[in-house]
Amino acid sequence: MGTIDKTPQEYQKLIKKHQLTDSKLTNFFSAYLIGGLICLLGQVIINVLISSGIPKDNASSYATIALIFIGGLLTGLGVYDEIAQFAGAGTIVPVTGFANAIVAPAIESRQEGYILGLGANIYSIAGPVLTYGMLSAFLIGLFKLLL
Repeated sequence: MGTIDKTPQEYQKLIKKHQLTDSKLTNFFSAYLIGGLICLLGQVIINVLISSGIPKDNASSYATIALIFIGGLLTGLGVYDEIAQFAGAGTIVPVTGFANAIVAPAIESRQEGYILGLGANIYSIAGPVLTYGMLSAFLIGLFKLLL
């Protein structure tokens, strides 16, 4: 193993030279753009369904299902991660981010088998969200029932 032949100042310059610059303004606009495009896609799906005679409430549910499917499919194909690298929170906040949170751990653990890998890890990211979401919905419903 060789010795380091750089002074601390030279080492710091080397780090700064190779360090990624991350602009908060660029991150904000890329998240806003991609998140907005995902929402636009959802609205287009709703409008198409409504124009084909499906009631608005059902069209909204079908659009949510379609976006979850698209998010899961793109995650499975490895495309969603590339989009997320560019958009950051713009892909996490919409419902497609939920689909990604379900599918990504499943893909990573599938080589461990269906039960101990896929079955045990599929909800590792989204599980706490689902648990506390259902618990809070139950408590709110109970509170509303009692009052």
